[in-house]
Amino acid sequence: LYRFILVQNRQGKTRLSKWYMPFEDDEKLKLKMEVHKLVAGRDQKYQSNFVEYRNYKIIYRRYAGLFFCFCVDTNDNELVYLEAIHFFVEVLDAFFKNVCELDLVFNFYKVYAILDECFLAGEVQETSKQIILARLEVLGLHRLPFNLFSLTAANTEKLE
Repeated sequence: LYRFILVQNRQGKTRLSKWYMPFEDDEKLKLKMEVHKLVAGRDQKYQSNFVEYRNYKIIYRRYAGLFFCFCVDTNDNELVYLEAIHFFVEVLDAFFKNVCELDLVFNFYKVYAILDECFLAGEVQETSKQIILARLEVLGLHRLPFNLFSLTAANTEKLE
């Protein structure tokens, strides 16, 4: 069972956070800082991707400049969650066609939709990349070639 999911860059800026347990806002900030300190300082070459943290485990993986961190129960299988992180990144990469940090920043609503298609209520929901991409297509997320926030009156007239 996932407790929370964090995606942070090397500077500690949180790009995605999903909480599956209730935490107070100040506790969330503290968790974000502590998790970043914990994973950013580790040696990728000589240390594993699993860290004991409080009464949980942090399973993380670094892709380019981003840390994908999952907080899980201590008795859960680490390799399953490591594979889930990789699967989530593969879906992001397939959706955005070579995903980067800016995709997460400017398309956060799409990223959360993808996250919700992969994981629901702290559990893995779907393990097929093709099914997830098809569901996103049904939701209409692929069909938006423009940024919803940049629509002006002139642009909306062209769309009609």
